[in-house]
Amino acid sequence: MILAATEAGSGPPLVLLHGLFGMGQNWGAIRKALAPRFRVVTPDLRNHGASPQAMAMDYPAMAADVIETLDAAGIGETAILGHSMGGKVAMTLALAHPGRVSRLVIADIAPVRYPSGLGAYIEAMRALPLTPAPTRKDADAFLARTIPEPGIRAFLLQSLRFDTDPPSWRLGLEALAAAMPAIEDFAPPPGARYDGPTLVMAGETSRYIRPANHPVFQALFPQARFTTIPKAGHWLHAENPAGFLAALEPFLEA
Repeated sequence: MILAATEAGSGPPLVLLHGLFGMGQNWGAIRKALAPRFRVVTPDLRNHGASPQAMAMDYPAMAADVIETLDAAGIGETAILGHSMGGKVAMTLALAHPGRVSRLVIADIAPVRYPSGLGAYIEAMRALPLTPAPTRKDADAFLARTIPEPGIRAFLLQSLRFDTDPPSWRLGLEALAAAMPAIEDFAPPPGARYDGPTLVMAGETSRYIRPANHPVFQALFPQARFTTIPKAGHWLHAENPAGFLAALEPFLEA
């Protein structure tokens, strides 16, 4: 499927892929910083944002969506950066279509299976009563019963539309709930590898990428280089955008 996407700037193309429960607009500050030098494309992945919804939600399907969106935009080879779930989409795309990827950046995710845990967020969102129409304060108070972190609730509530009657989720929650085992996993095609330049970025306080994961990266991405973004956790591009860009821009411009 062709995804909803925002573009900014001109120059060599660069695709930024968001993580689970996010949308392309999460890259706003990074997109603005890079637009003077790159044609920056920020899609909403399926079942997120303004893109179509579908029950299929595995990484080959999501990578195929990105390829179809690039084709529609007239983009052949491009640099691709993916964060978290978007990083797994980017890795899948690079492994399946290496000729379409000039450079690969993987932000705080490894090509491994992660333990379950995020399904609780989906259940909390599915349980939120949408009639009678809640205010944002009401919705936040309801989610706080099971999600104590204000920052996570604010992030999730970005996807709740209050301009519909009743309010509605931009997220395909049923599809996401069914797909969580596939989203948590990562299964590259046998023998696949991407030999292009690859940068793996980890947040200093995040536990998503461990030293034990490095050999797994190097088997799939032989040119992988590793860097750590200081003063940042899993949402490294939002928590330390200056440090994120300081590591990213030299790699993109090399």
